Amino acid sequence: MNAEKVTSLPKLPSREPDAHKGDFGRVLVVGGSRGMIGAPSLAANAALRSGAGLVTVAAPRDVQLFVATLCPCATSIPLSCGETGDPVAGAVREMLDAAKRCDVLAAGCGMGAGVAQENLIRAAIGQERPLVLDADGLNNLAKIDDWPSLRRCPLVLTPHVGEFARLTRRPVARIQADRASAAIDAAGQWTVGEPPPVVVLKGAATVVTDGKRIFVNDTGNPGMATGGSGDVLTGLLAAIIGQGLSPFEAACLAVNVHGRSGDLAAEALGETSLIATDLLDYLPAALKQRSS
Repeated sequence: MNAEKVTSLPKLPSREPDAHKGDFGRVLVVGGSRGMIGAPSLAANAALRSGAGLVTVAAPRDVQLFVATLCPCATSIPLSCGETGDPVAGAVREMLDAAKRCDVLAAGCGMGAGVAQENLIRAAIGQERPLVLDADGLNNLAKIDDWPSLRRCPLVLTPHVGEFARLTRRPVARIQADRASAAIDAAGQWTVGEPPPVVVLKGAATVVTDGKRIFVNDTGNPGMATGGSGDVLTGLLAAIIGQGLSPFEAACLAVNVHGRSGDLAAEALGETSLIATDLLDYLPAALKQRSS
């Protein structure tokens, strides 16, 4: 490994007394589908809990209002969809129009997979605002040939090892044998132009790297291995980028705070009973500890 090891974490900038909501980032969450309305809602709520001034959820029209009820502090917009609930061609334009009014995108949570979703991800990596890709965003990205050459935006990828295996076409056992080297190699291979993509390889001792620097997280616990935990990280990370940190700095801080919120939740509730909404409840304390 030739990457520089990073051990110190950045802090969020302080807030001025006369600040307004537009000063703290506008986050667009793109995701949701029939049967998966919770995922984008968790991401949106996490972004709000993590300091984003404004959050908008772009979800297929037939689930938009259901998503909206789960995150009342966010706004939402409908994406055109067909009878099956999958996005149709007009959804790409609608997403890109919404992206122009935002500072950072978070795409993939509960999105589902298919040609229509691939088109959304292709458009997302081709626009210029910072983008966090998770879950089905990554699964759809893995199907797009030569996607690194299509990227025009600062990009953060947040795969667990299965998603990382699909993206790299490497066996899981080989990845797990040396997670740090696998993440560094992938970041280097996916770098076409600047800035390099940031890879967040989730799991025990989550690895964050842009191919040049590497941070290995030391917070978190097995209780966080539960559905929705990654969606919370996605929203948290997007919110921190929206508040002015670089994608690499934001990813380092986000994984640490995410893990710390899980540790605080486990201390109070136990690892067995921990669920993703508990992470939302303990994000404020985790952020407060990191800012002190």
